Amino acid sequence: MKLFTHNILSSKSLEGGIVGYPLRIVAKDIRISHSEFNKEFMKKMILKINWKVFVNAAMQIGLGKDLSDKIVDGFENDEEYLKKVHHLLMEVDVINGKLICPATNREFPISGGVPNLL
Repeated sequence: MKLFTHNILSSKSLEGGIVGYPLRIVAKDIRISHSEFNKEFMKKMILKINWKVFVNAAMQIGLGKDLSDKIVDGFENDEEYLKKVHHLLMEVDVINGKLICPATNREFPISGGVPNLL
């Protein structure tokens, strides 16, 4: 599961319709894979994700310690910064672990890179 995917996942309780977002990540296995960098794509994605959730997720899996809580001013012209974000969003895969709902503490397994929210 990529951090990009994590950024849009939530859990919904059948009892009461409580929505749990963001899910906490506990990673057992992480894999790094190569993904072609596209500057224009990353400039758009940074504005679409929940930045704070992204930074917290990266920290939960032991990465992203050098990211700030806010998007850096002028990121559009900082290729090194865009590549760092690209790496964390698109190249880091949580292979095994679990997601935990902040509202209910319900745990959802991640197995083979696929989160099971059922």
